[in-house]
Amino acid sequence: MRHESPVPGGVPDLAKALLWTELALVLFVSLGRSAVYSVVSLVSALTAPGPLSSQAANLNNTLAPDRPWLDLTYQLLRIAFALVPVALAAYLLVRSGSDLRETWARGGGWAQWGDLGRGALLAAGVGSVGVVFYLATYALGTNLTVVAQSLPGEWWQVPVLVLAAAENAVLEEFVVLGFVQVRLRQLGFGDRAAIGLAALLRGSYHLYQGLGGFVGNVAMGLLFGWLFSRWGRVLPFVVAHTLLDVGAFVGYAALAGRVDWLPTL
Repeated sequence: MRHESPVPGGVPDLAKALLWTELALVLFVSLGRSAVYSVVSLVSALTAPGPLSSQAANLNNTLAPDRPWLDLTYQLLRIAFALVPVALAAYLLVRSGSDLRETWARGGGWAQWGDLGRGALLAAGVGSVGVVFYLATYALGTNLTVVAQSLPGEWWQVPVLVLAAAENAVLEEFVVLGFVQVRLRQLGFGDRAAIGLAALLRGSYHLYQGLGGFVGNVAMGLLFGWLFSRWGRVLPFVVAHTLLDVGAFVGYAALAGRVDWLPTL
């Protein structure tokens, strides 16, 4: 998939500087900020007593213990505001002359049945390998224990986990694939370089899980980036990512403490 420069004849220096600035700003209010915190979190874990596997990486925490309605409100607000960088990325792409239909949904409408099939197949393949990889890195002591959810057992627990999974998917795939990888190509990077840098970004904001989380997500980023360069559609990756996170979040809620093979603290 080739994303041509929105400026005919190449990108002038001023336009290129603006594109770099836009790229940095989108990242600093979203996944780049998460990457910085993840690095600090990993340093903290590496310098704490005991192996990484004895420490927890907590996802989907309660935000108002013993106050379920307030907790639900906080959770929904967190999910909604986390999606704002996607709108910002879309606005910046359109403002610089990109066609969102061509950039994010090449070859047809915004949603196609094939997107669901591709996404489901990706989720099945990546998910099965991912579980084995996580258990292996945990056993080797290179990964923290991932506590995928610690929400109270209220009626809204599963719906919030599903919404959180969809939010993660929309944010990460539209920003990493649909903005970062696209912008890097517009800035003159080749396909391989753009895919590699976007994959490193994906791995960096998962460093809070440990070295295993970093390596696993870089590998997934390389696969997703390569496929996106061929398909030119973001939705299959949103579907795959949503299914992966629903399996992780809801699966953890259902299995934690009930099966021996799933690490818990």
